[in-house]
Order: sequence, then structure tokens, then C-alpha cells
Amino acid sequence: MAKRKLTQAEMPVADHAFYGLVWAGTVLTERVDRALSKAHDLPVSWFEVMLWLASSPDPVPASVLGNSTMLSRSQVSRVVDALQSRGLVTRTPSTRDARSVEVSLTPEGHQLFEAADATRRACLAPVFTDLLDQQDLEALSTVWQKLKANKEG
Repeated sequence: MAKRKLTQAEMPVADHAFYGLVWAGTVLTERVDRALSKAHDLPVSWFEVMLWLASSPDPVPASVLGNSTMLSRSQVSRVVDALQSRGLVTRTPSTRDARSVEVSLTPEGHQLFEAADATRRACLAPVFTDLLDQQDLEALSTVWQKLKANKEG
């Protein structure tokens, strides 16, 4: 005998909220990944590293990228290798710590990032930013900050 699905009203609110976060993250990430890969041959993981680099006025220590992104340090290293092989980033010895390497976008990397960011925004607009008002976006940002602040907890 087929069982019916739980309705939202029957599911504990914490479970529904968690499921919603997982669903939204998965669906939106897959959508952006397809759009970036198709338009720019750029996986979303590469874009994420480029986003952090583009947001910083100075070269970023590789260790900071590992702590800032949703990627592991080994994944960041592989992504930076791939971006460097495409001429999109450079690695330079750190001026602050001789044991460290800093990463920055090349001019070609900045150009590709700008184009890819426009693609990402256009891809997300009809299913995310156009559906939510400023208060919704601020609430989501607050939730994300709270969860990330306690990621080790």
C-alpha cells in the first residue's frame, strides 16, 4: 500500500527548514553550475574561488581561500591549479609569510569573472533574487551568518 507524503504542516518546522535549505542549495547550485559551464566552461567551484579573489583588493593567501570557500583545502589547491593553467590566476610568494603563497586574478581572470558573474546573476534572477524582497535576502544572509559562525559546533 502506497503511503502518502508528509505535508509541511505535519513536518516539524526545524525539519522543514533544514530540508528547505538543502533543497535550495542543491537546486540553485546545480542551476548555476550548468549555466556557468555552458557559457564559460567554468564549474561553479572555480567561480566560487574567483568570487573570493575578485572581492579582495589584495592577493589572497591560499589558506584563506580554504577557510573562506565551501571547498576543502585540497579542492582549493586543485581549483587554483586549474585556474592557473588557464591563465586566470597567478600565485606569488607572500610578502608577509615566506612559507605562504598568495593568489590573485589576472586581467583575463577579472574579465572572465565579470562575464561569469553576469551569467550567474541572470541565471538566479527568475528563481531567486526576483522572487525575494530585500527583507527576505537580509534574513537569509543573517541565517547563513549564524550557521557559518557556529560551523564547528
